[in-house]
Amino acid sequence: MQLIEVNTPGLHKDFLSMPLPIYQGDKEYVRPLNKDIEEVFDPQKNKFFKRGECTRWLLKDDNGQYIGRIAAFVNRTYKQEQPTGGIGFFECINSQEAANMLFNRCKEWLAERGMQAMDGPINFGERNKWWGLVIKGFYSPLYGMNYNPPYYRELFENYGFCIYYNQLCFAMSVKDQLDKKFYDRHAQLSQDAAYSVRHIEIKNIEQYAHDFCTIYNKAFATHGEGKSLEEKTVQKMFQTMKPVIDEHLSWFAYHNNEPIAMWVNLPDLNQYFKHLNGKFGIIEKLRFLFMKFNGKCNRFVGLVFGVIPEYRSKGVDAYLIIEGAKVIQTRKKYEEYEMEWIGDFNPKMVNIAQNLGTKNSRTLATYRYLFDRQKEFKRKPLLER
Repeated sequence: MQLIEVNTPGLHKDFLSMPLPIYQGDKEYVRPLNKDIEEVFDPQKNKFFKRGECTRWLLKDDNGQYIGRIAAFVNRTYKQEQPTGGIGFFECINSQEAANMLFNRCKEWLAERGMQAMDGPINFGERNKWWGLVIKGFYSPLYGMNYNPPYYRELFENYGFCIYYNQLCFAMSVKDQLDKKFYDRHAQLSQDAAYSVRHIEIKNIEQYAHDFCTIYNKAFATHGEGKSLEEKTVQKMFQTMKPVIDEHLSWFAYHNNEPIAMWVNLPDLNQYFKHLNGKFGIIEKLRFLFMKFNGKCNRFVGLVFGVIPEYRSKGVDAYLIIEGAKVIQTRKKYEEYEMEWIGDFNPKMVNIAQNLGTKNSRTLATYRYLFDRQKEFKRKPLLER
C-alpha cells in the first residue's frame, strides 16, 4: 500500500471521486457537492487556515487502486484539555490494515505539530458540516452531514478511538401535535406585550444576520472551543443562504425588541443535490432552480436553536416554537422535520428536543484518540446550564 499526499489538481479530483466505489449501489448515499469539499481545503475560502493548517492523503493498494483517503488538521482555536488535532473526510474499504495506515499517518503529522490527541471525523471548520461518524440511522443524510457504511465504526474503535461524545439527531412529522405544556407556556408568555416573534425576511436579511450573531454568541460562546462568531462571517453566511431560504421556516424572538432567541431552519437541500452527482456548474445551478420551484422538498432541517442565558427557563423556547409551528403546520408544505445534531453533553437542549415529541432519528459520534495510551480517557463534560 502507498500513501500519497494530495498536492496537485489531479489528486484533488481523485480525492473527490475516491469514495464512489464504496457507495456504489447504496441508495441512501448522497454525493456531496465537489465545491463544498474543495472549499474546506482552499486557503482563500476557508478562514481556518488563518488559525491552523491541514493536509490530506490518498491510499493506493498494490494494484494502484485507491482504497482510502483522509485529512488531518490543526485548529489553534480548538481548545481542549490537551492540544488536540482533527481528522476528517475519512473513507476506506473494509480493511483494518488500510484504516490503520491512514490513522497512523495522521497521528504522526499531528504529533509533529505538538498535538497530543486527535478527534474525528471532524471538519476543518464549523461544526455544522462534516462532523461525526454515523453509528445509528444509516439513511439519506442531511445537507452537509457525514454519511458512512456501518463498518467504519469498527475501523475507528479497533484502532483505539473512543467516543468523546454522541451527536443526537431528532425528527418528527410536521403534522404531529406538540406537547400540551408547550401550548400552556406559550399562552402565558403571549400575555406579555414585551415579547414578540418574527420570521426572517429576505429584504431585511442583514438585520436578521445581526440578530443571529447576537443570540448565538450569548447562547453558545461560553461553551468554549472557539465557538464565538464574527458578525461579518454571519453576514456572509446569510447572503450565501439567500437563494435557499424559506422565510416561514426561521423565527426570532424579542423582548422589548432586543433579540433573545432563534429557531433557524432550511429546506433539506440534499433532496435536490442528490440529483447533481457532486457537480454545481451552470447546468446544475439551472437544474437546481428548476427543482426548487417545480420539484418537491418534503423535509426541512433545524440548523440552530438558541435562547440567551437570562431568558432560559421562562418559556421562551415554547413561545418561539409554537409561534413558528402555527405557520409551518398551516402551510402544509413539509412533511418531515429533522434537527441538526445536539451533543449528548447538552442535556438541556436534548430535553427540549425530546419534549417536542421527536424520536432519535440518527446518531453520529465524535471520537477521540489519545496519543499517550496510558492517559485516562475522559468523555466531554456535561454543560451545566
